[in-house]
Amino acid sequence: MFENKVAVVTGGAHGIGLCVTEKFRAHGAHVAVIDSTPGKHFVGDIGDKSVLEAFCKHITGLYGHVDFLINNAPPVMRGLDSCSYEEFNRALAVGVTAPFYLTKLLLPYFADGAAIVNISSSRDRMSQPQTESYTAAKGGISALTHALAVTLAGKVRVNSVSPGWINTGKDEYSGADAKQHPAGRVGLPSDIADAVLFLCSDSAGFITGEDLCIDGGMTKQMIYHGDFGWSFEPGR
Repeated sequence: MFENKVAVVTGGAHGIGLCVTEKFRAHGAHVAVIDSTPGKHFVGDIGDKSVLEAFCKHITGLYGHVDFLINNAPPVMRGLDSCSYEEFNRALAVGVTAPFYLTKLLLPYFADGAAIVNISSSRDRMSQPQTESYTAAKGGISALTHALAVTLAGKVRVNSVSPGWINTGKDEYSGADAKQHPAGRVGLPSDIADAVLFLCSDSAGFITGEDLCIDGGMTKQMIYHGDFGWSFEPGR
């Protein structure tokens, strides 16, 4: 169903974005990737307005239209103790402003049946200490998702996916790391990529404005000190 469709993926050179890119291509889609990492894709900083404009001009000149926009590029994670004013604004620029502006630039080029999928995070609803820049950006993209879904009603479906702990490296996690997930394991990039492709497919034609949390059930598990073997040691 993705044969000759055009997908745009930000941060598509590694991790979840790379997996999304590979799956779209495996299903016959053309994929336009932007990433700050050097490579054969469009290289640039999506926190820069002029880069976004140049990227969109490149895409539309190459394909003439866009079927899917996947806003995946991650913002920096800094906390209250270490995050500067400039770093916090940059996190919002990458995580919220860029998806908004890409949507605005590409709006005249979205094909019939187009879809946007924003990559948020389970951190939009729960936090660790010293993660304010990332968490604020992910909260912003989650809210932007339902706002865009209403504005673009009848034109483009807009949804988000909120990954939990996803292993994007080569390490293998077992024992407590795996068992603390009700699903019994840490997530994989393919868990997210499969959901992204589903939300872009005709099978999700009645889904818009929604957020799909894919975290192995961790945000649903209540934890109390001393209960079921859980313990909390302050300061650790």
